[in-house]
Amino acid sequence: MEWLGNAKLVLPDRVVSGCVLIEDGVIAAVLGRPWPEENAAFTDLHGQYLAPGFVELHSHGAGGADFMDGTPEAFRAAAQTHLRHGVTTLFPTSVAASLDSLTRFLRAFKQVKCSHMPGVHLEGPYLNTEMRGAIDPRYIKNPDPAEYDALLDFAGGDIKRWTIAPELPGALAFGDLLAGQGILPSIGHTCANYAQLKEAAQHGFNHFTHLYSAMSTITRVGGFRVTGAIESAYILEDATVEVIADGCHLPLELLNYVWRAKGADRVCLTGDSMRCAGTAAAVSVIGSLEDGLPVVVEDGVAKLPDRSAFAGSVAMADRLLRTALGAGILLHEAVRMMTRTPARVMGLEGGIGAIEIGKQADLVVFDSKIQIKSVMKGGTWV
Repeated sequence: MEWLGNAKLVLPDRVVSGCVLIEDGVIAAVLGRPWPEENAAFTDLHGQYLAPGFVELHSHGAGGADFMDGTPEAFRAAAQTHLRHGVTTLFPTSVAASLDSLTRFLRAFKQVKCSHMPGVHLEGPYLNTEMRGAIDPRYIKNPDPAEYDALLDFAGGDIKRWTIAPELPGALAFGDLLAGQGILPSIGHTCANYAQLKEAAQHGFNHFTHLYSAMSTITRVGGFRVTGAIESAYILEDATVEVIADGCHLPLELLNYVWRAKGADRVCLTGDSMRCAGTAAAVSVIGSLEDGLPVVVEDGVAKLPDRSAFAGSVAMADRLLRTALGAGILLHEAVRMMTRTPARVMGLEGGIGAIEIGKQADLVVFDSKIQIKSVMKGGTWV
C-alpha cells in the first residue's frame, strides 16, 4: 500500500487538498484531509496537483515515431513519449493508406497491446476528398465492404474507433456494422449537412473527430443557408466532440466557446499529434517514412510544405492542458476533458478517468505551471 499525500486532488467537479491510498494497483481510498497514520508507505507530493492519467484518443505518433511505421518499436517509442507527458491510456491512430499498410499497422499493435494501449483508431480511408486536409488523396475512397471486413477480421477486436465521412455511399450501413461490434463510428473529414448527420446519429455516428478541422460549415444553396457539420455538432446535443487544443488549430476564444457550449462532459481535448511531437524537429513526415507526406514544423504546429494548411499537431498532453487554462477553462474541467470524458467516449469510464475508489491507479503529478513531475500506471511509478 502507498499513501499519496499533501496533494491538490483534481476531482471531476473540484480541486481539493487531500490524499489517496493505492493498493494492488487500484485506488482504495480518497480523503480530503491529511495522510492518516496507518501502516503504509507515504509519498509526499509537496502541494502539487494529483490528477487522473490523461487519455489520448487520437494520436498518430510522437518522439520521432509514427504508428504507420508499422513496427512494435515505433509503437513503443511513441507510447513512451506520451507517457512522459502524462498519457496513461493511448489510442494509436492510423492514416488513410493501402490495405497492406493498415494490416501492418494492426499487426504491430497486436505485439504491443496492453492497458496503456487498449485499442486503435482508424482515421479513414473512407473520407471525403474535399475535406482531406493533409491526408494523401491516393488512398481516400468510399467504404469498401471487402476491405473493411478483411480489416475487422484481422484486427480481432483491436479496433475501437473508426473515423468516416458519413455522407459517403455505404457509410451508414458500415456505421451499423461497427456499432454492432462495439466500435465507435466517428464523424470526420466530412462535407455532411445537418440532415445527413441527424440520420447518421441513428447509425452510431455520435462523435466528431477534431471539430472545426476538415469539416463542413454553413453554405448557401439557392440562397438558403444549409447547416454544416460544425454547427450540427452543437445542434445534436448528445454528440461528443474532440478539439485539437494546441492553441494553433483553434484560437483560444473558440476553444473557450466549445467548452461553454458543449460542456466538459461532451468535449475531449486531443493533440492529434504526429511523429515529431515531443521533439525539436523542424521537418518531418506524416505517415510512414517510406510512404508519408513531408511537413515543416514552425509556429508550434506542423504544416504542409507550401504552408497552405496545417498537417497535424506537435502538442503533447501537458501542452493541451496549459492551452485550455490559457483559454479560460477551469482546471478541473480541463482535466475532465482529458480524462473522464474521453474515457467515457471510448467505453472505459468504469475503470479509468477519475480519482475514485475502485478505479485503476493511473495518476499524474504536475506543478502549478502544468509541468509533469511523475506518472503512475496501475499503481507503479513509471
